[in-house]
Amino acid sequence: MFKKILIANRGEIAIRIMRACRELGIKTVAVYSDADKNTLHVQYADEAVHIGAAAPKESYLNADVLIRAALSSQVDAVHPGYGFLSENASFAAAVDSAKLTFIGPSAGSIRAMGDKEESKIRMKEAGVPTVPGAEGLESFPDFEKAAKEIGYPVLVKASAGGGGKGMRIVWDADELPEEIDAARREALNAFGDDRLLVEKYIPTAHHIEFQVFGDKHGHLVHLFERECSVQRRHQKIIEETPSPLLTPELRARMGEAAIKAAQAVNYYNAGTVEFIFDPDHSSPALSGDEGFYFLEMNTRLQVEHPVTEHVTGIDLVQWQIRIAAGDHFPYQQDELSQRGHAIECRIYAEDPANGFLPSTGKLLQYIEPRGPGIRVDSGFRADDTVTHFYDPMLAKLIVHAENRKAATQKMQAALRDFIVHGVTTNIDFLQDVLAHPDFENGKVSTRWVETNFNWAPPSEPSFEALIAASLADFSVPSSKSQASSMNGVDPYSPWKTPSGFRN
Repeated sequence: MFKKILIANRGEIAIRIMRACRELGIKTVAVYSDADKNTLHVQYADEAVHIGAAAPKESYLNADVLIRAALSSQVDAVHPGYGFLSENASFAAAVDSAKLTFIGPSAGSIRAMGDKEESKIRMKEAGVPTVPGAEGLESFPDFEKAAKEIGYPVLVKASAGGGGKGMRIVWDADELPEEIDAARREALNAFGDDRLLVEKYIPTAHHIEFQVFGDKHGHLVHLFERECSVQRRHQKIIEETPSPLLTPELRARMGEAAIKAAQAVNYYNAGTVEFIFDPDHSSPALSGDEGFYFLEMNTRLQVEHPVTEHVTGIDLVQWQIRIAAGDHFPYQQDELSQRGHAIECRIYAEDPANGFLPSTGKLLQYIEPRGPGIRVDSGFRADDTVTHFYDPMLAKLIVHAENRKAATQKMQAALRDFIVHGVTTNIDFLQDVLAHPDFENGKVSTRWVETNFNWAPPSEPSFEALIAASLADFSVPSSKSQASSMNGVDPYSPWKTPSGFRN
């Protein structure tokens, strides 16, 4: 087993990895930019190394600086977390060249699945269902011909893309030239690669992904699915498992396809195979197929991995580390099962009423919910500052209960107890999504937020109500018992709150 690991990341995922390392008796090294000097992940680690300016390209995206930090700290391995360089094949290869262990898949697997054109070709060869489309397109007439054959609407997207960048929905032929140009510009800016492919677009699609896990000895299993259809701008907001849509038979078929996809690139460690699922077979171009189609593979740990941990009882981060160290993954497919239901909500510093624009500022108050079956993964605390340099996610709120209804109710209660002042958050928005009949019935598709959810923020309390609430804190106790109970006691102490803190 490794003695010391450098975490090439920041925030909540860095802390999550550090906790797994502590339980395994492994020392940790944090890295930090100028903006992160006083953050929680730096203080949680055993050691910390400064790696540059606040801009990601000068710190967390600087592979050379990260390798030097790892070597100077005399670590055995590097864990990339998610985002930043986690799916960068060159970084994985550089870690190997430095005689360190990269905690993730091989550079070859990352490279094969990182290119959407190559991965789609491999999936077809492996017998994994794929969305009808065309790759290797160069001229506009090529795109025009392919889109006409596939049938509108189509999706134009970057071959080297991810995170919704370089992706455009094209509803008719008149829009095609403009959307191709826009996708090319965005892809070139984001990935340095303007190659595009075109696929059939499914308006009613659900996004369902399967967690796969393999060791270096050829053993590969899946750890079931996650429903990730609640999205904004192609980014996930709420994830859950099990999916409310899958039958046992469909779950088994999709799981087998996910394993085939991973085997096609000799995959090991944690990965996620993402599928588009059309529950109604609403697209004529897809009629008669399985109803699910390969989208892409994420060759890393996912943001939403906690929901899988809760229903399987398996610590995915610990097993990432153990597999990287050469251990055998001990579970056969028939030994794995899902227990109960888990939901994750991403708490963002953003304004849903204003196009989900990020919100920055100092966290004047930050109180996380607590209680049985409630977990919060976060890298923030009160008085921390949310900057514009990094992703605006404040925390991941995860709940686990015996069934979907109970999990939804627990999540709604936990969101009510999550208090954040100083920045605008999406907490009220999440509450309203969970309360919507479409969510309850499992009918939320990937474009539901944009097309079917007319949301408005709750009305602000009146000035008079705010004054009354403020004056209430200073009111004179009405009895001796009240006066004595307040004597010498902090009225804001968590021990005096009814929120389940002591549980």
